[in-house]
Amino acid sequence: MNGSSTRSGPALRIPRTIFSEEHHAYRDMVRKFIAAEVTPFMAQWEEAGQTPREIWLKAGAAGILGASLSEAYGGSGGDFLFDAVLLEELGRAGAAAPAWDLHSHIVMPYIGRYGTEAQKQHWLPKMASGEAIASIGMTEPNSGSDVQGVRTSAVRDGDHYVVNGSKTFITNGIIGDLIMLVVKTAPELGARGISLLLVDTSTPGYRKGRNLKKVGNKAQDTAELFFDDMRVPVSARLGEENAGWQMLMSELVQERLIVAVRAMAICEQALESTTDYTKSRKAFGRSVFEFQNTRFKLADMATETQIGRVFMDRCIEMHARGELDMHTAAMAKVWTTELQDRVLDACVQLHGGNGYMWEYPIARAWADARVHRIYAGTNEIMREIIGRQL
Repeated sequence: MNGSSTRSGPALRIPRTIFSEEHHAYRDMVRKFIAAEVTPFMAQWEEAGQTPREIWLKAGAAGILGASLSEAYGGSGGDFLFDAVLLEELGRAGAAAPAWDLHSHIVMPYIGRYGTEAQKQHWLPKMASGEAIASIGMTEPNSGSDVQGVRTSAVRDGDHYVVNGSKTFITNGIIGDLIMLVVKTAPELGARGISLLLVDTSTPGYRKGRNLKKVGNKAQDTAELFFDDMRVPVSARLGEENAGWQMLMSELVQERLIVAVRAMAICEQALESTTDYTKSRKAFGRSVFEFQNTRFKLADMATETQIGRVFMDRCIEMHARGELDMHTAAMAKVWTTELQDRVLDACVQLHGGNGYMWEYPIARAWADARVHRIYAGTNEIMREIIGRQL
């Protein structure tokens, strides 16, 4: 039975109706878990530049890492709406790490859809429990959003591939146990010569470089990786040889929607917290909220945020039914992430000097969120995708 959730903040006036009572119960659990196990330790993890394995194991035990994974592989058997709940709560809490979205909502579905039974049995239960942390090795120093430009090579040698090359900007690259590696198995075929390999990061020839220093997302490790004559069994290939491009394209809808779902939740939380802040902050003998300029800015943000929420809920609902196409997903990513930047910039301004202090959540949200216009394909690439269908 569907019911409206509690409003995310004062901006939302149209009830949300896409979640069931089970989703609401899951949200309550996730919100409490994040408040107890994530938020208090964020500063510590930012200083370390990574999250500890302990939090992954705790999340696995709580059922957070495999909510939409089949029960046959250690999950809870839910739908994408459960994933959306987790993403919203991470956004609401300002928790850019741990990178559970990449692990559970990107890598896990690839294995679930394209993996052999042996691959599923080997990796999915470990991922659901937090025992194995996953990453995806796509971006290279010279290719960026151009997956066709991948140069990391995998040359067949009997029942192994010999892999040479490098990757960069790899989330979970330092702490990861598994990487879904994008390689060229037939360079002469261009994009049609890409394959995907499931690589155990303890494999000889797999080398971790620096934990890169970023503007935001400081608790989320981001690595350079190098592969030197790394021998990977052919049995570790995901799907057919040279079928990687088609697999990547089919899953990018969810990857882009994930970014959009989080962006909308960040907008809502920023608006709510900034409204509260302006009502409590005094300037020239009255609250900042009482100035017409403040109310007008908040009114504009509230209007756009409400419009965005209705659109996003429709996208979430469509994707849960398998109906969302790549062009609409691209629209969702472009619109929500650029709305997010406008909202966060205005919210920082309304906080005054405090908005630039790291101890205020709005500062962290502002720094962490900027990368969303780059993640999962830059917004310029999204516009190319949308424009080609006009």
